[in-house]
Amino acid sequence: MSATNHSLPEAYRTVKVNQRNWFRRFLAFAGPGYLVSVGYMDPGNWATALGGGSTFGYTLLWVILCSSLMAMVLQTLCARLGIATGKDLAQACRDYVKRPAAIALWFLCEIAIISTDIAEVIGSAVALNLLFGLNLSAGVLITGLDVLVLLALMRFGFRKIEAIIFTLVATIFVCFGINIFWASPDWMLVGKGLVTPQVQNNQALFLAVGILGATVMPHNLYLHSSLVQTRDFEKTEEGKKDAIKNASVDVILALTAAFFVNAAILVLAASVFHKQGVIVEDLGEAHKLLAPALGPAAATLFAVALLASGQSSTITGTLAGQIVMEGFLKWRIEPWLRRLITRGLAIIPALLLVGSSGGSKSAELITITQVVLSMQLPFAIFPLVMFTSDKKRMGSFASPVWLQVLAYAICVAITSLNIKYLWDTFGPVAVLIGAGVIAAFSAWVVFFVKSKNPDEPELMTQPQG
Repeated sequence: MSATNHSLPEAYRTVKVNQRNWFRRFLAFAGPGYLVSVGYMDPGNWATALGGGSTFGYTLLWVILCSSLMAMVLQTLCARLGIATGKDLAQACRDYVKRPAAIALWFLCEIAIISTDIAEVIGSAVALNLLFGLNLSAGVLITGLDVLVLLALMRFGFRKIEAIIFTLVATIFVCFGINIFWASPDWMLVGKGLVTPQVQNNQALFLAVGILGATVMPHNLYLHSSLVQTRDFEKTEEGKKDAIKNASVDVILALTAAFFVNAAILVLAASVFHKQGVIVEDLGEAHKLLAPALGPAAATLFAVALLASGQSSTITGTLAGQIVMEGFLKWRIEPWLRRLITRGLAIIPALLLVGSSGGSKSAELITITQVVLSMQLPFAIFPLVMFTSDKKRMGSFASPVWLQVLAYAICVAITSLNIKYLWDTFGPVAVLIGAGVIAAFSAWVVFFVKSKNPDEPELMTQPQG
């Protein structure tokens, strides 16, 4: 792969790895997992967890746990793909999938990124409103532009971005740790909610799908498969094996922290709001209700954590947008212009949504974007699992059979949950029409679109290179 084709070229292999000391080597690999983890505690997670906790108490905690475990499996596959092949997921789709299918995957991924960015921008704007009294439209514009300033720090080294993200993640963790201590939840019910799967009705299913979409996020799969390539590990088989191991430990530790934050949001909502019979439909409402329940300091910590969440996730969301554009389209323009374009794709819809709603029901708006994310998720995870299971492309780093079975089971579970929600919400006719369109498109690609290699079997994939 030529230098111009590297994923995230301005940061590619810029972080040196100590080959002699195992602890310093592990620290060198620490970082990408925390950039990925912010997507698992972004404002989208806040909206779905607040809605779930305030409406159904602790009963949807098991969804957060299962979603987090699924995310750990899928993110380790991303690390495996990026390190073993030297391609991020977008580049792999471009190179391994027939062109019409790759274009469709790119289009769906852009919808997912826009949905993600809308949630992050609105969440940050709400936090600025709560802390400084800024109106939401001004907050959207500030959030959309300040991330460009933060990303400019990349010229001083990618580690600077990782340090900023780690600080913001630590801020979120501390704020919620204090609030949970003050909320004094019923830990018996917390334990029961973690291990007792139940979905009471269609509203609970809507929130469960939203939690899933907010937790296992499509853009994070593209992001992580690129970020692991910022490490200057040895490209030998042993070097790649060690890199995969360290990158996997990094992301599992980071996502464990993200799980505790996600669970803390739902537990806080259940212990404070559900107990009072209050259903939270707005992030500002949650802030307002926390003050009399736990004190003004708790409400301030809530807003500070929300701002840290929004700012950190907008940084990683912008990076993901850059990776997807470059990977699918080979679109090589100045980094600042790329980021300005991806920011604009989020700011404009966010301004329209804020303007049309008058700033009310921000949690509901964000939850809808997370359901959209969940619908896009199968179109990212199936290619990921397919690529990482292919020995021809992955060599000795192809997923073992047990991991393939587990990964495909996760894909089927996520897809089945989405179909169930669509079936209950829009009816069987709409679902069957959608399935028919997807089947017809797939049949056209498989049987009528030629592969680069005429001797290749009629599959949706084409040979590497």
